[in-house]
Amino acid sequence: MSETVYKNISAEEFAKIDRKNVTLVDLREPDELIVSGIGEAINLPFSQFPKGLDELPKDKPVYVYCREGNFSEEVAEILADRGYEVYNLSGGYQEYRKLTEKRTDDGNEQITQEIYIDAKALRCPGPIVKVADTLRDLPNDSIITVDATEDAFYSDIKVWTQRTGNELLSLTAQNGVITAKIRKKLRDLKNEETSGGNSNAVDAVAGTLNGQRIQLGDDKTFIVFSGDLDKTIAAFIIANGAASLGRKVTMFFTFWGLNILRKPNSVKVKKNIIEKMFGMMMPRGSKKLGLSRMNMAGMGSKMIRGIMKSKGISSLEELIESAREHGVRIVACQMSMDVMGIRREELIDGVELGGVATFIGAGETSDISLFI
Repeated sequence: MSETVYKNISAEEFAKIDRKNVTLVDLREPDELIVSGIGEAINLPFSQFPKGLDELPKDKPVYVYCREGNFSEEVAEILADRGYEVYNLSGGYQEYRKLTEKRTDDGNEQITQEIYIDAKALRCPGPIVKVADTLRDLPNDSIITVDATEDAFYSDIKVWTQRTGNELLSLTAQNGVITAKIRKKLRDLKNEETSGGNSNAVDAVAGTLNGQRIQLGDDKTFIVFSGDLDKTIAAFIIANGAASLGRKVTMFFTFWGLNILRKPNSVKVKKNIIEKMFGMMMPRGSKKLGLSRMNMAGMGSKMIRGIMKSKGISSLEELIESAREHGVRIVACQMSMDVMGIRREELIDGVELGGVATFIGAGETSDISLFI
């Protein structure tokens, strides 16, 4: 019986594959992807391995890579044993980056890309999200210039570049337009993790549990308890901003917050009389939410939505969709659903069911937890 094996390929071979007909698996951490990701790739961080491994399709060849190629060799061997057709990128993304930075498609030396982004019509978190999305698939050292008219962008872009490792070349504000020039830079996370100069930062967020040292991460966790329109908008604006920084975001919806996740149309499910009464009294979906103050029988929420539209601010529904597109984890509290008579079939797509352990688990790796 022949041994199941995988094949190592070079960066040159990797660059020529048809990405539409294969499955790309990126084993690096999410904050590395924000500045050097491949859009078609599935992110399965090696630190969380083997989570997500069983979900990979078997009908297409699988190409795996990590930063330098060592972790991906182990994963490639495991996948090959499970019957996958597997290819490992020798040298990892590091070798592929060297190749793409040196040469263009015609073989000539590459000229650093410079791209302009017009974000003047966007409101928070739109400009930051657009910057992150644009940089994601660009080669290292590419330069983008972005114009925005929202005052908060002046502060946001400084923090964003600091936290993602990109370089802010210039930042000006003139005649109501804020202009930022940014150079894409890859972060050397290996050196950051092993550098003695970073030990104080590590100690500051480390603790012990049952004698074991634990390390807090930079994830963000939200408990969305309120079902008010204004509070929900704020929650999703912050969540989208955190996701644009490459952070892992978990939004845990409980009690009145569950109404945000309900489908707008009635769904036929079996309920008792109390559950039916609850369903009739509660708002069904995000478009039925009222304001926490000055709701005025629904007039207040309509006014707020009208003002947001006139000023080019994303609607709540657009913010929810953006959060889902950028990997925000949306969790509905199973216990609260049982209490309020809400069934899984009544929730919008992409919602995960969880309990207190799910929330605590997310909170323990977060440096920010908010109760909204």
